[in-house]
Amino acid sequence: MPDSPNAGAPARNASRGRYRFREYHVTTLPDPMALPAFEAVCVTGEERNCGAMSGTLHTPDEVTQWIAGHCAQSGHELYEQTARALVRAEPGAWQ
Repeated sequence: MPDSPNAGAPARNASRGRYRFREYHVTTLPDPMALPAFEAVCVTGEERNCGAMSGTLHTPDEVTQWIAGHCAQSGHELYEQTARALVRAEPGAWQ
């Protein structure tokens, strides 16, 4: 096997390389045919979380009402709230 033409050259430090990346622009738009989804979970507790779940609801007001009801029944005050929505990606151009 022939010797490399750079056999005597010092090794290049890989961490000092320079890389250039192009950006890809994407716009996301809410899907008008899909309802948003909201959920709440009661995370009150010292030894373990209560774990009561609202299930999937479709407005922030429904989640607030569920939290208020659970709080009134249990006295629990700490909740994790999640909001999800389907979005469509509209690809842009490389730049």
